[in-house]
Amino acid sequence: MSGSGPNAARASTSPNAGPGDAFLAGDIGGTKTILALFTARDDDLRPVREETYQSREHAAFDEILSAFERASGGLAIRAACFDVAGPVVDGRVKTTNLPWMLDERELARRLGIARVKLLNDLEATAYGMLHLPPEDLVELNRGTRPAHPGNVAVIAAGTGLGEAMLYWDGSHHHPIASEGGHADFAPRSDLEIDLLRFLRAEVGGHVSCERVLSGPGVFAVYRFLRSTGVAPEPDWLARDIAAGDPSAAVSRAALERGDDLATRALDLFCELYGAEAGNMALRALTAGGVYVGGGIAPKILPALKRGTFMRGFTDKGRFAGYVGGIDVRVCLNPRAALIGSANFARRL
Repeated sequence: MSGSGPNAARASTSPNAGPGDAFLAGDIGGTKTILALFTARDDDLRPVREETYQSREHAAFDEILSAFERASGGLAIRAACFDVAGPVVDGRVKTTNLPWMLDERELARRLGIARVKLLNDLEATAYGMLHLPPEDLVELNRGTRPAHPGNVAVIAAGTGLGEAMLYWDGSHHHPIASEGGHADFAPRSDLEIDLLRFLRAEVGGHVSCERVLSGPGVFAVYRFLRSTGVAPEPDWLARDIAAGDPSAAVSRAALERGDDLATRALDLFCELYGAEAGNMALRALTAGGVYVGGGIAPKILPALKRGTFMRGFTDKGRFAGYVGGIDVRVCLNPRAALIGSANFARRL
């Protein structure tokens, strides 16, 4: 689980982690919380026990922690790291979709250990990318420059849009959180300007990247193109949209049935996704690569591989050559955040 990915030479582990050391990792979300115990073996982390809990069935995180301790027969751990959906400030976080408050110092006392770290979920996802095996990654662009350590960016569209970076200090990667998904949507063409106007009218003001690059964003792009009359909406697709998840219906219509309107919408979504990923590459000078995470990318992988994503990624004027030389990969492993938390615990 550690040291097998494309950046294995760059991934750093703590020199203090010895054979047999145990580490506790957690992926804490509004729907479910996953806790897992890992041990260090031969420059690798191996899972010992993993449990999944329904978050909303528990009044506090401590209830889940206690249940995991009982199931594990007590914990003897060296360090712990938990990733949380929410901004971590001064070692504390109020979970975004739960009434839970977590504090690194309180958790350290609770567990009887010296080292506990809370990471934003996208920080953990970013760190996890360095520890994924090659089969968990799909290449969208092979960099033209010799591989070497450097900054990394991760962009992840799902329910919302997550963005994070890994800063390379010459020896280690350090995760950096971001709320870049709530930054302004920046149109690049007349069509995209019209999309901005369409969404401004719908939301009554500020349009963030997340309004476009998210699960709901797929359907937002589709509704905009439908309103332009660029292609007709077939009756069967209108029924599928009304019956369930509209964005999923649009994606299926594009990928499985080749519907013209749905295909145009998905291609525009992919191009916009690539454009924002390219913006991150410029902002962070990501010599170490860009990773596309989140739940949407694996589901629309054929569309991402058609070329529209990379067209948006490289549409950077005088810096087109620079971003065109950056490795871009899609993550297929939904456990990247948990893997990142486990490996970060090891370096504490």
